Amino acid sequence: MANIEYSEQEQIRRESLAKLRELGIDPYPAALYPVNETTKNITENYDPEKGNFADVCIAGRIMSRRIMGAASFGELQDETGRIQIYVKRDEICPGEDKTMYNTVWKKLLDIGDVVGIKGYAFITQTGQLSIHAKELTLLSKSLRVLPIVKEVDGVVHDAFTDPEMRYRQRYVDLIVNPQVKDTFIKRAKIISTMREYFNEAGCLEVETPILQSIPGGATARPFITHHNALDIPLYLRIANELYLKRLIVGGFSGVYEFAKDFRNEGMDKTHNPEFTCMEIYVAYKDYIWMMEFVEKMLAKVSMAVNGTTMVKIGENEVDFGGEYRRLPILDAIKEYAGVDVSGMDEAELRATCKKLNVEVEPSMGKGKLIDAIFGEYAEKNLIQPTFIIDYPVEMSPLTKRHRNNPALTERFELFVCGKELANAYSELNDPIDQLERFEEQARLKSKGDDEAMFIDFDFVRALEYGMPPTSGLGMGIDRLTMFMTGQTAIQDVLFFPQMRPEKIVKDSKPEE
Repeated sequence: MANIEYSEQEQIRRESLAKLRELGIDPYPAALYPVNETTKNITENYDPEKGNFADVCIAGRIMSRRIMGAASFGELQDETGRIQIYVKRDEICPGEDKTMYNTVWKKLLDIGDVVGIKGYAFITQTGQLSIHAKELTLLSKSLRVLPIVKEVDGVVHDAFTDPEMRYRQRYVDLIVNPQVKDTFIKRAKIISTMREYFNEAGCLEVETPILQSIPGGATARPFITHHNALDIPLYLRIANELYLKRLIVGGFSGVYEFAKDFRNEGMDKTHNPEFTCMEIYVAYKDYIWMMEFVEKMLAKVSMAVNGTTMVKIGENEVDFGGEYRRLPILDAIKEYAGVDVSGMDEAELRATCKKLNVEVEPSMGKGKLIDAIFGEYAEKNLIQPTFIIDYPVEMSPLTKRHRNNPALTERFELFVCGKELANAYSELNDPIDQLERFEEQARLKSKGDDEAMFIDFDFVRALEYGMPPTSGLGMGIDRLTMFMTGQTAIQDVLFFPQMRPEKIVKDSKPEE
């Protein structure tokens, strides 16, 4: 049998738990608790002259206590904030039995316990808004010791600041660092604002499969699983693009999805193997229209979340309002790397990469070689929102050829602070051209490129029925949230980022 190691303080809490049960007090009651107020509402709206909040019922965690004989003060934290509570022995124990105060409140309850308080709001002699407790109820006994933040002479002690601990134990992070909630509230606001914007534009929110027989829509390494009943391999989706475009073929004029995607690749401060991507496809539009659509959307999101289009990201002031710069990718390479790669074949590109000290792999084709040069020299310079446009065909297997130059495609990527935020196309709707590009991807896969696309014959068949001219966009919600909240690590905008397994159980030795 396995056992978990507990500290001395945590062992004492377990002893308190047992004593509570001996007293007939259920430390985890199932009954409904009639909460009727929040600490924030009381704090913002209490008026001593009106005598309002005369019958309140609140619940939350005990975050501090100051016991002074027959009367005590504490601090209660709920979802909206904190408020002081005043607990007087003869008020919560009006009869002869003072067990609830003398034993339960003073000895058996701890910081972190969830309690309910019924009473009324008042101002103490020192001017502190408080809740005078008339009734105290234990709702959940905490068996772990919270890493309470203490401040002495302006110096913070015992703060729960270690990033790994915060990500592993987000539940503790949210308790002791309540400001963290603001990031996730803003994340929800970002999504709801985008959803409202899309709905107003006449688009329909849909759902598409997460388990796919062919992982299409992007160049990425997928996660593979196995379906027992069908006895086939399945893949966690790397993108939802091809299914959404099937819906455009089927007659929808605009569809979008906030999708969980999965890519079996590296992890760092800007990449998590599970991430949220929004993709939207609108019929009878092109990538030029989509650029304007994105500009207006991001300005709207920024205003909704921050009240301004100016956002502080690291050391940079970024303006999401107005018209963004439009820069062809080959011009960007010429501007920042000092070389003109247009018209180069694969051998010339490899030689250029070597000259520029850009690391490449033997499996890389023309598209990835150009992308490697761009990534090394141009990306870091794109601080203000910039549309990088008109990618070579080799870099864009799902994109319509440029109307003025068949060697290029009608594609843009939006960069902010040196990072890609969005990817968009005038979608390829020529089924013959699409099949040829899939076949080129297959050749790259045979050379060892495990991120190259599979051939999706059903998608080609869908295009053969006719897809109208369409513009599509994919945008990373996690990265957008990082930008809009000023966070520098993707782990800070995910409630539960992927981590290496933690060993929290110590195996017991078998009895001899």
